[in-house]
Amino acid sequence: MKERTKKRLKTTAFVFAILFCVYFAIALWPRPHNYVLDNPMMKDGELPILIAHGGGNREFPDNTLEAFYNAYSVDPRVMMETDVSITKDGVIILSHDTTLDRKTNVTGAIADWNYSDLMAQRVDFGYTNPTKDDQLSGERKHFTDDNGVARYPTDVDYPAGVTPRDETVFLATTLEDLLIAFPNNRINVEIKQSGELGIRAFAEVVRLLEKYDAFDRVVLASFHNEIYDTFKQWQADGKVPEEFMYSPGIAGAATFYALQLVGLDVFFGDGMCVFQLPMEEYGIDLATRTMVRSAHKHNLAVHYWTVNDPEDMRELIGIGADGIMTDYPHRLKEVYDSYSK
Repeated sequence: MKERTKKRLKTTAFVFAILFCVYFAIALWPRPHNYVLDNPMMKDGELPILIAHGGGNREFPDNTLEAFYNAYSVDPRVMMETDVSITKDGVIILSHDTTLDRKTNVTGAIADWNYSDLMAQRVDFGYTNPTKDDQLSGERKHFTDDNGVARYPTDVDYPAGVTPRDETVFLATTLEDLLIAFPNNRINVEIKQSGELGIRAFAEVVRLLEKYDAFDRVVLASFHNEIYDTFKQWQADGKVPEEFMYSPGIAGAATFYALQLVGLDVFFGDGMCVFQLPMEEYGIDLATRTMVRSAHKHNLAVHYWTVNDPEDMRELIGIGADGIMTDYPHRLKEVYDSYSK
């Protein structure tokens, strides 16, 4: 009996030793470059990319061309974050919501409106209305900044040669408008609609990226798993060029985070290019040097959202983040400027 027990213990120890050696070898194995080209979403120098969330949605109404011109006035190299949906007549417009109730002076799903009608009726995207379940639930309220001052298109510091589209109304903005107005800026495009409608929006976005040769500066994102799966499928099928860039939703980011915690991120194979993360989620600190360094081993960038506190901005600079997304481009620029003094 004792001999049998000894044999079992030796066998168990041998198995554990083998498993440890395999694990150790995997942990030390060079990480594959998930994005195989030079990654445009990596920071250019010591400071992270300044990313204007919706153009900086506490300074001007978000996802309007005017907000993005405001962000451009802060830093001509600003990266622009925007959300998109497709209209009834197949136009990709910028909007955080898939309905018009919260941000405009009309109501209804974007998919039920023609872009041509939005423009003909001069629908104003300069509101911050109360809503419940994406429907108007109170009196409409025109956008104001933190000081309670109403903002209008004429308040923007436009670059030379650019004039306001309208003096009082923040007109609907298309993704095509954004690509044309800022031909050299990096842009993050999040597809807000889901299901077949979201996939149709994705296909139209890809068409626009082809038209304007923008695959090397535009990264796509979506929190809808079916849209993310479509990103990967089109990439695998060769329907998009090698420069095609996308960011995972919650499930993809969670998978990488868990694998890198135990040193098994070598098995993370998604061909994406950037993680877009909150600093904390469910009590888990995601803003760590380890997370950033693990991503960099895979040639993956790490951008954090939505960061409005100067101390948080400095913390992210310290851990080596590649991008900081903020509602206040002027505030983040002030923090960056303090590092050059």
